[in-house]
Amino acid sequence: MSETNQAAALASGPARYRPLEFGVTRVQLQDGQPGTRYLQAEQPLEAHAERMTDRLLHWAQTQPERTFMAQRVRDSQGRTGDWRHVSYAEALQTARRIGQALLNRGLSAEHPVVILSENSLEHALLALGCVYAGIPHSPASPAYSTVSQDYDKLRHVINTLTPGLVFATEGSRFAKAIAAAVPDRVEVVLVSGEVPGRAHTAWSDLIATEATDAVDAAMQATGPDTITKFLFTSGSTKLPKAVINTHRMWCANQQQMRQSMPVLADPEQPPVLIDWLPWNHTFGGNHNVGLTIYNGGTLYIDDGKPTPALIGETLRNLREIAPTVYFNVPTGFEAIANAMKTDELLRKTLLSRVRMFFYAGAALAQPIWDDLHAVQEAEIGERIVMGTGLGMTESGPFAIFITNPQVKSGDLGVPTPGLQLKLVDSDGKVEVRYRGPNITPGYWRAPQETAAHFDDEGFFCSGDAVQWIDDSNIHLGLRFDGRIAEDFKLATGTFVSVGPLRAKIIAAGAPYVQDAVLTGINLKEVGALLFPTPACRALSGLPANAPWAEVLSSAPVLEKFQQIIDELARHATGSANRIARAALLAEPPSIDRGEVTDKGSINQRAVLKHRDALVQALHEGSLPHIFQPQGN
Repeated sequence: MSETNQAAALASGPARYRPLEFGVTRVQLQDGQPGTRYLQAEQPLEAHAERMTDRLLHWAQTQPERTFMAQRVRDSQGRTGDWRHVSYAEALQTARRIGQALLNRGLSAEHPVVILSENSLEHALLALGCVYAGIPHSPASPAYSTVSQDYDKLRHVINTLTPGLVFATEGSRFAKAIAAAVPDRVEVVLVSGEVPGRAHTAWSDLIATEATDAVDAAMQATGPDTITKFLFTSGSTKLPKAVINTHRMWCANQQQMRQSMPVLADPEQPPVLIDWLPWNHTFGGNHNVGLTIYNGGTLYIDDGKPTPALIGETLRNLREIAPTVYFNVPTGFEAIANAMKTDELLRKTLLSRVRMFFYAGAALAQPIWDDLHAVQEAEIGERIVMGTGLGMTESGPFAIFITNPQVKSGDLGVPTPGLQLKLVDSDGKVEVRYRGPNITPGYWRAPQETAAHFDDEGFFCSGDAVQWIDDSNIHLGLRFDGRIAEDFKLATGTFVSVGPLRAKIIAAGAPYVQDAVLTGINLKEVGALLFPTPACRALSGLPANAPWAEVLSSAPVLEKFQQIIDELARHATGSANRIARAALLAEPPSIDRGEVTDKGSINQRAVLKHRDALVQALHEGSLPHIFQPQGN
């Protein structure tokens, strides 16, 4: 599709959207103590399941042959082929067998199951077995085992949870991590391969266990307060914390999602997802897997990812599987938007029945949003609503969702039913705090951390700042205003709001800027460290095998980034939102140092901490190349 056609599609008149019902459109606002207000939805939270297993049982009984989950089969060379499907009936039967095997081992919250591997059918079935038997599990970030060089975060996970069983898919991939971080006393279960010098249990043996009445009795003994899993935060300057997730938290949040997003509860079209989002994160593991189970949907595991090496697999899957709702992070939507411009089959399949797109994890630059809408209008004559909101691991994660189709980058919306927001003035900003049935009871084996994150009224302190979309209409809801902990002051006392300025940089630099880290704490001016995207390689005009440092120092790339900095300066209104100096980072963010999550979200504080020398060099002017506004 040409840029001219895209522009025409966007300018052809009032936008028309594929119909989508919004469940919450009105809120109540009450004043509290000075500097404090309370916001909640007008509609109450409706009755919901007490345990996620109740929903699994329901669908296994009413829709036993419906596919619960599917994944492409890999051959010995790692190539993916046809889909392997697991029905709801099969999922329940296997979960009972696994649950029995775990009970036989005496596992518990004190000695739970830790899962090292990526999303897979085996991962899903093991997690269901844990939930069925009332034994918590914890999916650890696979990067802690396969990307990390020191295994410190994996050791922290193991030491925090003291697991009784550790699961991995391929022994060869996880052998070094297991040897480095998993004590010999802990049983290891592998789908294939082995860990040299260490005994293990085969996955086939685990699922061959015969279920007895004991596992059903164990399931019946679970309740709303039973722990389902521990999800670790990404960690910034501290080690990750284990967020306790209970049945109450998970089920209440799924009901909240149904009421805020009624499309999920459509009995004529149960949710169909094609999804790569990692299950060690709450977005993939709680939000998406949860909505599949709760609403009797089908989840196709996407073995792709929004990276140059793996995006092809995602696009292949989207040419074949037509989702009803589609979730991704901004980098994923950017790749899809670019591919749809020239890929007719991708456009046709992806847009055939999707009712809503949804992004989370970081800000989606408005140009990407515009590209998606332009392609949609040209292909199907209408736009697909881009859903978004705000949430976190500690909120289940779903907390705030938009109220109408006319949403822009940065908009959040209103609280979901049953969740009360506390809006607290904080150093010129407004922090949002949460209280409701979907909020975690705290952090596992960390009472001091738990106490520090809840205020005296029992609200969880998020650290996120918000503002009204429209001061004159509270029913439109809130906009994101950055992370309070990331904001800083210049030496002049001028306050720098990091979140909005970072979003402006990413938008102005699309598609060449992956993320930006702002610098200048207690200095005279704002600087930026820029993480470039692989698109710079094509821009450089150099051979495909050219070193990355040469790509970033090539004349076309330097010229483009100078243009970006100049453009940002032209729209700046003062020192607090003017990028006075910037530098490109050739070294990618490190997961060992906590600079990036495996979803690709950049941790500002960790980057500043670990690259302090680079920050100082930027502001001292001693780097080889610094971009500064020209003619402004």
